Amino acid sequence: MFLSSIDNKWQPIIKKLESVLGKNGVVKRKDELLTYECDGLPQYRQRPALVTLPKTTEEVAEIVKVCNQYEIPWIARGAGTGLSGGALPVEDCVLIVTARMRQILDIDYDNQRIIVQPGIINNWVTQAVSGAGFYYAPDPSSQIICSIGGNVAENSGGVHCLKYGTTTNHVLGLTIVTAEGEILKIGGKVPETPGFDLTGLFVGSEGTLGIATEITLKILKTPESICVVLADFQSVEDAGKAVAGIIQAGIIPAGMEMMDNFSINAVEDVVATDCYPRNAEAILLVELDGLEVEVKNYKEKVAEICRQCGAGSITSANDQETRLKLWKGRKAAFAAMGKISPNYFVQDGVVPRSKLPQVLAEINQLSEKYGYRIANVFHAGDGNLHPLILYNGAVEGAFETVEELGGEILKLCVRVGGSISGEHGIGSDKKCYMSDMFTETDLETMQYVRSSFNPKGLANPTKIFPTPRTCGESANAQKTEYKGAIAF
Repeated sequence: MFLSSIDNKWQPIIKKLESVLGKNGVVKRKDELLTYECDGLPQYRQRPALVTLPKTTEEVAEIVKVCNQYEIPWIARGAGTGLSGGALPVEDCVLIVTARMRQILDIDYDNQRIIVQPGIINNWVTQAVSGAGFYYAPDPSSQIICSIGGNVAENSGGVHCLKYGTTTNHVLGLTIVTAEGEILKIGGKVPETPGFDLTGLFVGSEGTLGIATEITLKILKTPESICVVLADFQSVEDAGKAVAGIIQAGIIPAGMEMMDNFSINAVEDVVATDCYPRNAEAILLVELDGLEVEVKNYKEKVAEICRQCGAGSITSANDQETRLKLWKGRKAAFAAMGKISPNYFVQDGVVPRSKLPQVLAEINQLSEKYGYRIANVFHAGDGNLHPLILYNGAVEGAFETVEELGGEILKLCVRVGGSISGEHGIGSDKKCYMSDMFTETDLETMQYVRSSFNPKGLANPTKIFPTPRTCGESANAQKTEYKGAIAF
């Protein structure tokens, strides 16, 4: 029986949670709960039964123990910027929101590490250490609003993941609360520890194995020199050749991003950077960092490779103000689409760099077939695509068609040897496509791991894995993934 049908029995639960968090730490009014009914993927919505706002590891543990006692599903939520429905509530769940857990617990410059709570905003980490000449490398486009806890859950990447890797490459250790309310420390303060790599297992697990409450991150020394090169091309294929040529030359840029003509003009209409040539079919942004002599040498090589691949104009910037201006449009690309279309649906797939021209051509064919415009903005260096499908949600059946189109793009990525996610995670959005990428044995093995950490299935149920095994499951089937009746 679901809790919504027996609201009077929520009272002992609310009382227990308020004894831990205080009355202001539990959100229970229906109008206030609307704030939490979706994450950054607003097409999927479900109001939670309760929202809790802990400030410490111990408070998180007590919340989970209460949920475990009553067999109530619970879901961790950070800033709510996720793009795969990973923090989407399920019916009659408790949401554990880490927004109040925003302390920097320790900074150790000598050993290049910082310990933070999960609610810390990504960009705040760099701000906290920049004065001492350090920075935090993973930088999703939403870095001014997304939280570190969410980055850990989804293994977020960003512009600099080409050279420096995604979140998992920068997490040294974690304090986690298990699905049964136990406090566990994994990893440590050094890069390598003996035993199983539980930290690597936990990062990217999307809240299905527990919730991180303290996170030890690696911070890097600010490079001596940074340069951004902007090259424009008259075909996406030529830009793709330049990407391959740069990597083949042994140059690993800090970041390498591509935008197509549609994206270029959308950005210029909204942000007006005056940096991106409107008549270009594609632009390539290449950021180089390191020693000054190294950056100077690589800048010349990158420019030459781009020219050989048909680049029109090439500009570069070493000073921070101009560099930020060149990046401004790329960082604002998603917001720009929101200005020119009532709705958009963003996907996140990965393809081999050599397949970029083919895949982009096929995405264009899918756009024409389904009749929806698609803008392409992506991390070209590692083949991480972010096609944005524009549509009007007020048109009946539009989202269902767009969702199908998005699925075809994911299947295309897998078909050419890629992946259905690079950094946004699987969540609720892509779980039906897991069987396109993994065998039944693969999925069963993953479920064994999940069950070891989450035996009752209460931690973020219905996410990542198909339920039942095939796509097209009903909403009722999703709700029965967590085991056991509600016990009062």
